[in-house]
Amino acid sequence: MNTVHVNLGSRSYDILVAPGLLAETGSRIQAAGLSGMAAIITDSNVAPHFLEQVKTSLLDRGYNFSSHIFPAGEASKSLTVVESLSRELIQAGHNRSSFVVALGGGVTGDLAGFVASIFYRGVPFVQIPTTIVSQVDSAVGGKTGVNAPEGKNLIGAFHQPRLVLIDPETLLTLPGREFREGFAEVIKHAAIRDEAMFADLEALDPLNQTVPSELIARNVAIKARVVEEDEQETSGTRALLNFGHTIGHGIEASVPYGTLLHGEAISLGIRAALMLSEKHAGLAPEASQRILDLLTHFQLPLKLSDEISTDLVMEKLMRDKKFSGGKRTFVLLDRPGNGITCSTIPLEDIAPTINSLRS
Repeated sequence: MNTVHVNLGSRSYDILVAPGLLAETGSRIQAAGLSGMAAIITDSNVAPHFLEQVKTSLLDRGYNFSSHIFPAGEASKSLTVVESLSRELIQAGHNRSSFVVALGGGVTGDLAGFVASIFYRGVPFVQIPTTIVSQVDSAVGGKTGVNAPEGKNLIGAFHQPRLVLIDPETLLTLPGREFREGFAEVIKHAAIRDEAMFADLEALDPLNQTVPSELIARNVAIKARVVEEDEQETSGTRALLNFGHTIGHGIEASVPYGTLLHGEAISLGIRAALMLSEKHAGLAPEASQRILDLLTHFQLPLKLSDEISTDLVMEKLMRDKKFSGGKRTFVLLDRPGNGITCSTIPLEDIAPTINSLRS
């Protein structure tokens, strides 16, 4: 068992990583001190694989529960689905003594976590992430929320989970594309905090979906330490986790949700961030190339479609939370394994960088 503790005072929690952990859901939740009725929130893709196992585990520990399944896909990260799920919980008899179990990928964690943050003004929740993106990144740190037509994750709340249970065996059920897109976040972690991880990623077979628990725990620990330093992204440290996300989110929001998977858009955003890093932070071109080769190794895109206009990407990223107060903050690398924030990039440099992604 790999255990990573997130030290946030009264909001502290453990992240457990081990194969077969899904079958221990009930006992692990009980050990974390959660009681009351459970609301399992999952999507239509994940439910056929794992819902019954989680229900059985909760039942074995004497928990009452209800299950709530929403349509899979990024389009469900909306206020409409939040309202629908919240009303379902009320109708199922949940109250302020209940807790939410988020079973699924990043969409499920963000959506179910947001429901938990507002239901009866906030109830506890447990994250059980089932994709690479959610296991190494989004399930940790308490960011919850939904999308608006104007951009990603613009409506939400900080609400830390009480427990995170990561079973790497859930990754075996993922389609190959959805499995590999998550490695954009892993590569991001290596780029900003752990240069030594590059060699481990280069040695992985991208077609083998058996991922070592130690690699997942290593990524989780990076995320946890950053969150401990800057829980609500006020000091600037947590902004380092946005490497590749400023332009990446702009690209992702410029097409119908789901056209590009999150990690695919972030791969393009990382390439853009590397271009800016070479120009504004002195990153060596050979360091950029190693990261680009890793993205290619995991079959992630590096070329922006001509059908996605630069003007639209610019419009979307200018609404991004990272541009609040008119400041354009980018995360750059001055060397591998060392992310830095930069608020001095001229606006006129951004559109040409997006255009360069087409070559």
